[in-house]
Amino acid sequence: MIIAGHRGQRLGEDWDMFKVTPQAAQQVKAAAEQGGTAGMALRLAAQQRPDGSIDYRMGFDEGTEDDIRFNSEGVQIVIAPEYVPLLDAATLDFVELEAGESQFIFMNPKDTTYVPPSGN
Repeated sequence: MIIAGHRGQRLGEDWDMFKVTPQAAQQVKAAAEQGGTAGMALRLAAQQRPDGSIDYRMGFDEGTEDDIRFNSEGVQIVIAPEYVPLLDAATLDFVELEAGESQFIFMNPKDTTYVPPSGN
């Protein structure tokens, strides 16, 4: 699959595309509706810290012509090209971490703090 930005930035066949789980997509869509940003894309950004961990940011945005744009689980995603190397293998999920407390998490094998799901 080749994903292109408006100005033709191309991500090759080997790009392991960022993914959104169905649970995260449902929550993103609900947040957009509640926040009056329905129809806007979800912008993702990431910055690597000195210890190798990754700091993630997300919010709703119109996007720019330089952005990489794609759809995952019905959610329009925009990522500035400079963040693709940190985010290309990641998955955004929405999980219950403690009883009654759910939140978005990024599962990213490029993050030094990443622990793969146990598969229970």
